Amino acid sequence: MDARPAQLDSPVLPRLFKYTGKAWVAVYRLTRGRIGGKWRIGAGWRKPVPVLLLDHRGRKSGRQYTVPVLYVEHGSSLVVVASQGGRAEHPQWYRNLVASPETSVQVRGSRRAVRAAVATGAERAELWELAVSVYADFATYQSWTDREIPVIVLSPLDRSSRTRP
Repeated sequence: MDARPAQLDSPVLPRLFKYTGKAWVAVYRLTRGRIGGKWRIGAGWRKPVPVLLLDHRGRKSGRQYTVPVLYVEHGSSLVVVASQGGRAEHPQWYRNLVASPETSVQVRGSRRAVRAAVATGAERAELWELAVSVYADFATYQSWTDREIPVIVLSPLDRSSRTRP
């Protein structure tokens, strides 16, 4: 594995993620994923990885946010990895999903309601291997951090059957 980049802990990086993400979301939506629908950086250069737009509600602010995230299909579910490039802390979107798991995603031009669940144990191990087979850099990111990078399953949600508080 490569050595952990020193700039990974730069206070500038979260801002860069934030503003790059906002631009990515705008272009993705405008083009219905024709531009921005594939990640072509690092291991994705030769083997592009699909990108979805993940909505999440701020657990403190209650505001709605959208971020681009790499994903893998697994049956009728979508699997995402909260790697944040191997940074020491979980991404905000992950913490928000744990607090409010019912949300929606956009895959290309299609939106769907989903429920997020953090994979654990044998399920996490299986899905981690699947994610690494699609984007090998996830393994590198894991080597750069002491936290176990979460794997999240986004299962289809029938909004009409959802219980209301």
